[in-house]
Amino acid sequence: MDKIVRLQSQQEAQGLIGAHDVNLKNIERELKVKILLRGEHLKISGSASNIKKAGELIEYLLSGLRSGNDEIGETDLSCMISDLKKKKKIPQVGQLDPGITRSWAGKQIGPKTTGQREYVEAIHKHDIVFGVGPAGTGKTYLAMACAVEELKKQQVRRIILTRPAIEAGESLGFLPGDMQAKISPYLRPLYDALYDMMDPARIEKYIESGIIEVAPLAYMRGRTLNDAFIILDEAQNCTAEQMKMFLTRLGFDSKAVITGDLTQSDLPQGKPIGLLQAQEILKEVNGIKFIYFSGSDVVRHSLVQRIIEAYEKAAQ
Repeated sequence: MDKIVRLQSQQEAQGLIGAHDVNLKNIERELKVKILLRGEHLKISGSASNIKKAGELIEYLLSGLRSGNDEIGETDLSCMISDLKKKKKIPQVGQLDPGITRSWAGKQIGPKTTGQREYVEAIHKHDIVFGVGPAGTGKTYLAMACAVEELKKQQVRRIILTRPAIEAGESLGFLPGDMQAKISPYLRPLYDALYDMMDPARIEKYIESGIIEVAPLAYMRGRTLNDAFIILDEAQNCTAEQMKMFLTRLGFDSKAVITGDLTQSDLPQGKPIGLLQAQEILKEVNGIKFIYFSGSDVVRHSLVQRIIEAYEKAAQ
């Protein structure tokens, strides 16, 4: 059984197949089909179910190329294939997410997995969103992309990035420098994501003027945060008191995204985890959305996904 897909140009064909035909080879290997390109016609051969999956994927990729995507990344393709193999739906042709924003280098930034798409949609629709799941699922990075885009569109006046400095006690005192120098290592991942998305000179200007603020969670106490996009990272290290304090800082026209991995808490044993408590207390509160990521949403080396799945299975 065969399926023929007609391409619009040789340029489109090259964008689809990738350098050294890597995209077609990956689709063939993972979806158990044979793909033959002749001119501007693509022939897919295999079983009916596999042809259907490969055809859906190729039409999806083509819709992206036709809507202005410059290239098909190997990681993006791997995530789409993973969704198809797990019988998750990829967006219908014509409904391709154009991305949230672009990196400083011009690369499109957007969701790559079903879980990530649900997460970004939740951020657009709700004022408080919790993103809970393993490392590598894009929780903080996608939240940062949404924050930067809302700032660009003047939907908020500032971005506030915060995370708990869990060792802000005795061990922190042994680090050199003033308090800002001491806490800087804990905030570095937030800076890394930010510098991916904006011109460094602009970031420095925004930080100086207070349009962008990066600070430890303790600095949020007593404040009311209006007209802001606030990201609380590493929330699994928040105590119950800290989580309540943070959530009640939300002011008018503001949005908060809280990210964390409950398997990676550094709180002392026996200390209540604020993120875990928030799940129970707030799960029915209107306007708050919880999104749970799994190993299938990991956008890193394929081994990382398999490692996470193995740990999840062992914990059952």
